[in-house]
Amino acid sequence: MRLLLFLFFLYLLSWQVAVADTVKIEFTADDSYSIEVANIGVGDTIEWLPKNEGHNVEFLAGPNMEALPEKSDLNVRHAITFDLPGVYLYQCTPHGNMGMLGLIVVGNNFDNLGNIEEVELSRVAKSVLQRLIRVARSSKQPILSRNVLVHLRLVG
Repeated sequence: MRLLLFLFFLYLLSWQVAVADTVKIEFTADDSYSIEVANIGVGDTIEWLPKNEGHNVEFLAGPNMEALPEKSDLNVRHAITFDLPGVYLYQCTPHGNMGMLGLIVVGNNFDNLGNIEEVELSRVAKSVLQRLIRVARSSKQPILSRNVLVHLRLVG
């Protein structure tokens, strides 16, 4: 029985890795990201696609400032898997002062939102950030773990 339970547990772990989502965000001609506020689960990946030239991804704040991802080069595909819940703020380095910002909310966790609001930005970018925060708060929805869904299907 223990072996069967162990094998079932391993199956659940492998299933979680296999179903992690990837959200694709494009650099637009309007100096913005195609998705400005992304709500994702822990373990999901964001992939930025260089559909327009002159853009990149640079993280300004997140739940662990020491572990923020590296700034991407201009005009390249960039992908990051998010394993730490919280809010992440990023910009396009050349266009950040003009408001080319994005927010990622991982695991529906807003605990570090105060730190995001304190990031020094230009007046235009600060206004854009306030709009993105309103959007993030209004779309705040509970994210049900896929492990819980599998458990519910098997038990229920």
